[in-house]
Amino acid sequence: MSALGLMLASILVLANKRLFVFEDPRIDQVEDLLPKANCGACGTAGCRPFAEMLVQGRIEPAKCTVNSKDMNQVIANFLGVDLGKEEKRVARLACAGGTHVAYIRASYGGVESCRAAALVSGGGKGCAWGCLGLGDCAEVCDFDAIHMNRHGLPVVTEADCTACGDCVDVCPKDLFSLHPVSHQLWVACNNQAFGDEAEKECEVICTACGRCAQDSPEGLIEIRDNLAVVDYAKNSLASRIAIERCPTGAIVWLEKGGRVEKGRDARKVVRKEALQPELARAGSRSRVAARA
Repeated sequence: MSALGLMLASILVLANKRLFVFEDPRIDQVEDLLPKANCGACGTAGCRPFAEMLVQGRIEPAKCTVNSKDMNQVIANFLGVDLGKEEKRVARLACAGGTHVAYIRASYGGVESCRAAALVSGGGKGCAWGCLGLGDCAEVCDFDAIHMNRHGLPVVTEADCTACGDCVDVCPKDLFSLHPVSHQLWVACNNQAFGDEAEKECEVICTACGRCAQDSPEGLIEIRDNLAVVDYAKNSLASRIAIERCPTGAIVWLEKGGRVEKGRDARKVVRKEALQPELARAGSRSRVAARA
């Protein structure tokens, strides 16, 4: 038994020498300078793989948008590389239909989860594409960058958002997407119904009227499946002119920090309480009467 143990130990020593893989000690040092968020916003599986790529010169420190610029500069100085440039990205919600402007057709009484509610006839909201407001996105956000407002809509705090994408993955209505902060022109709607029928369900819905597309430089905005769609490849052409004549305020301009600004013709929403069925019907009748 002693001889067998000695032989196996010798084999392990030999294997360790033959199979040894050198690891640059700078990887551990760089990893210690990273935020340990493991959020994936940099495009890697976590901070350790990111540190490895940094040391190998395959990625720039600025790619980590969770770290402070000063700390990324420390990493750049330590490795003797350029800091690089990376625009901050944040999660954006394509819905503004809170309870004070959107009609709820049915009361959902199950597990407090958007995914669960979506399995029961779509969740009960009049707009089949609208946010269900049960907060799955806020629950999965490890950075407390999302909170639910009084009208049951998620609000993203851009300063805390790391663009990890967890909210994108969890939303059953596919309402979240990740965008650079320079994308200031935003369609806060995902509705694909048309005109008056769409407005019966939500007062801030996109009705595919086409005014934003008419007023913008050619090709910046198009109406696709009854919804205004921005071509962000032409983002340099974007300006507030696209939002000014939107009658519902579905297309907005996002200022620094995510502050929402609507156009001059947007309907003013002053209601604070939840929209009741009779209010929705009355509002629909008054809008039809006004057009007539």
